[in-house]
Amino acid sequence: MSIEQTDAPRAVIVISSHVARGSVGNRAAVFALETLGFPVWAVPTVILPWHPGHGRATRIVPPLDQFKALMADLERAPWLGEVGAVLSGYLGEAGQADAVASLVGAVKARTPDAVYICDPVMGDSGGLYVPEATAVAMRDRLMPIADIATPNRYELEWMAGAPLPDLKAVMSAAIQAGPPTMLVTSAPAMMAGGTGNLLLNGNQALLAEHRLIDKPPNGLGDLTAAVYLARILSGQPAIKALQSTTAAVYEILARTAKRGGDELQLETDAQSLSHPMAMVQLRHLLHPGRDRRA
Repeated sequence: MSIEQTDAPRAVIVISSHVARGSVGNRAAVFALETLGFPVWAVPTVILPWHPGHGRATRIVPPLDQFKALMADLERAPWLGEVGAVLSGYLGEAGQADAVASLVGAVKARTPDAVYICDPVMGDSGGLYVPEATAVAMRDRLMPIADIATPNRYELEWMAGAPLPDLKAVMSAAIQAGPPTMLVTSAPAMMAGGTGNLLLNGNQALLAEHRLIDKPPNGLGDLTAAVYLARILSGQPAIKALQSTTAAVYEILARTAKRGGDELQLETDAQSLSHPMAMVQLRHLLHPGRDRRA
């Protein structure tokens, strides 16, 4: 995907975890955004040697006062006008949410049409893997101010407080979640043996599906949020952004799985970010609010 040079703010502030080894959190998001042509300001919320799914290891969380001070520095940075978007993901502790929200407010005060995308990284099918207070902070402090949110199905279930067994339930919960655009990963698929990304905004309900791959590496949600943001910032309409994002992430996943990799191999498959060749099934669904607007 080529990106035309413009004078519009194009830098992205990415706030998430940092691992020494692997392709999750900031390691996935920063690589994807920079590969697609966007300068990145990267802020680590926690530092780990590897993803916790590989085993227990040292966890370094910046002291909250220092984290807030660093974020306040960014708010008054002379280059803040370069920033056109903020992406937040995994938080090291609940108190970081207020600093994220404050920085988002400063960016939007400087550039009113800047985009804030919240990836509420809090859990998966096994339940929450962050303290409940951190999940609550993402739900109550960050989700309400987001332009776009990218929860997985299980995170949306937790925020909704109810099981979401089918697409109708997922769409209803997405509408209630708040952000004007919701991209729900790990959504129920209509194709057998598949999984989907559900995109819901004010007038569209779209489902992009692909074959389910067992025991995928971590980082798919981080990568999806970053690639979708890059597509939107480069001017793609929502339908094309969803299709090309899903194709890129699925292609990288499938190639990594074929090699037997335990981490997404983004550096090997960087071309897939720009020019994915994988086929995904795109479906137009009945928007849950359409009948109410009629």
